[in-house]
Amino acid sequence: MITVNAMGDNCPIPVIKTKKAMGALTGPETIEVLVDNEIAVQNVTKLGESSGAKVSSEKLGEKEYKVVIVMEGAPAVSEEEVSCIPDKRDNTVVVISSDRMGEGNDALGKVLIKGFIFAVSQLETLPKTILFYNGGATLTCEGSDSLEDLKSMEAQGVEIMTCGTCLDYYGLKEKLAVGTVTNMYSIVEKQAEAGKIIKP
Repeated sequence: MITVNAMGDNCPIPVIKTKKAMGALTGPETIEVLVDNEIAVQNVTKLGESSGAKVSSEKLGEKEYKVVIVMEGAPAVSEEEVSCIPDKRDNTVVVISSDRMGEGNDALGKVLIKGFIFAVSQLETLPKTILFYNGGATLTCEGSDSLEDLKSMEAQGVEIMTCGTCLDYYGLKEKLAVGTVTNMYSIVEKQAEAGKIIKP
């Protein structure tokens, strides 16, 4: 494991430091990059993905983020100049009200919702907020297959908000593993202010 400390660095410094660490590799390696802002997470993630690596990220605390880049070997990084991409989020709100997608087979529905959340995480433009309520509340809690994708989006600045009444109803308040607890007023407000709403 190679750790790149880019805390306190503004773009493009985190990207430059990460690219330098990548360039020094001679074989498979995992690079952990520590940064203090969401834009840096987005830029380092883009660099890792463009070099063919598996990238995940997580918000560790207030102004504390970790990006993990799993390299199979020396990167196929282009020699183009390092640049800072603007914030990748727009005013889209994703609303998830169930732990499965569609009607019919429940097992298939659970596979589909996992695929849906992963697909959202791969969008060129990320949503501003993802709201979870009713059965969807279970997807932000311990044991969810979607936690890695949700944590990665949270680290890139996506608001992950779960209905507190729903967590209480299912006895999951202590098991929330990503994002924050919200209330019905905020759920309505976020949807009312949205430029676009996506619902699986």
